[in-house]
Amino acid sequence: MKLLSQIWVVIVMNIRSLPQRLWMSLAAILAVTVVVAVLLSFLSMANGFAKTLEGTGSNDIAIVTRGGSQSELNSVLSRHAVNAVSVAPGVAKTADGQPYYSAELYVVVNAIKKSSGTKVNIPLRGIDPIGFTLRDHVKITAGRMFQPGKNEIIVGQKVLGQFSGFELGKEVKFGKSRWTVVGIFSTGGTAFESELWADARTVQSQFRRGDSYQTMRIKLTTPGDLSGIEKAIKADPTLNLDVKTEAQYFAEQGQALKNIVRVGWAISIVMSLGALAGALNTMFTSVASRSKEIATLRAIGFSNVSAFFGTLAESVVLSVLGGLVGALMSYLFMDGMTTSTLGASFTQVIFTFELSPALFEKGIILALLIGVIGGFFPAWRAARLPVVVAFRNAS
Repeated sequence: MKLLSQIWVVIVMNIRSLPQRLWMSLAAILAVTVVVAVLLSFLSMANGFAKTLEGTGSNDIAIVTRGGSQSELNSVLSRHAVNAVSVAPGVAKTADGQPYYSAELYVVVNAIKKSSGTKVNIPLRGIDPIGFTLRDHVKITAGRMFQPGKNEIIVGQKVLGQFSGFELGKEVKFGKSRWTVVGIFSTGGTAFESELWADARTVQSQFRRGDSYQTMRIKLTTPGDLSGIEKAIKADPTLNLDVKTEAQYFAEQGQALKNIVRVGWAISIVMSLGALAGALNTMFTSVASRSKEIATLRAIGFSNVSAFFGTLAESVVLSVLGGLVGALMSYLFMDGMTTSTLGASFTQVIFTFELSPALFEKGIILALLIGVIGGFFPAWRAARLPVVVAFRNAS
């Protein structure tokens, strides 16, 4: 009998005999299922967070913050800084010849999370109408725009699903002041939908910020070209500012993703060791229980190579089944789930878990590795099992 035919026959026999070792097989499948489900949960979370931030940045827009500040929240810009940067080379002009920029405030306010009923921080952005034109896909989906000088806010679409009390027409209290929700806005799924927006000067007044701001958003004459603004900042010794493209800024804000992915892989690797131990135990037990069967096949002319690959295939099949079940569980329970987490600014960033085909592939590869490594040594033992010893052990 040809070697490939022998291998195929042994593989089929081993797979068909799995019901005889049902509970041990199910235990091996379950171990791999948990490992893959945990890994894909972390990776889908990181993937959704990344896509939310990626869609927020543009190379056409520059963001100016105080030098050394890590986020909008701990940045402060004086009126002098805003005026000086607004006339720098490289700043685009509006239709009426004015510098094309938006000076904005970024403060945190309390909200009640629907899922837990706990208080959390969400961002309230003070913004002028020109700030709307510096963001893509902004539109009012319900209600109307806030009116300058009034305590009115518009609410990002994602806020509605996660936090209580921000429905259209509701009145909310921040500190000692009350604000009315007059509109709901969308920005095409970007991080801005996790925010509340209000008139910049009203926010300055109600939160006692004087004439200071947190950031400037600037329309660039040439996308990605910050040289003119950088030179203007260096030329004025009173300015201590950082300038980046919006794409660069949000890419840096997304550094937390690396930690999420590292944690996910670390936990999965530790759990994989447990699953690997379970696979080894299952397959060694399988070889021991089938020693007479293996000896019989060897006695009638089957090679030790067929015994090796037959045992290895059994381990791989169990692991792949576990990987598929784990991936299915992640898809059913995680894909499309919306949640919020602390962003780099210590405020809530709302995003959706996304399980992509590439992540699914990583989960199956991890399952395959567990199956191959967990089956290799038992398969090696099966291939080297002396026929006489096998019959003696089985008797």
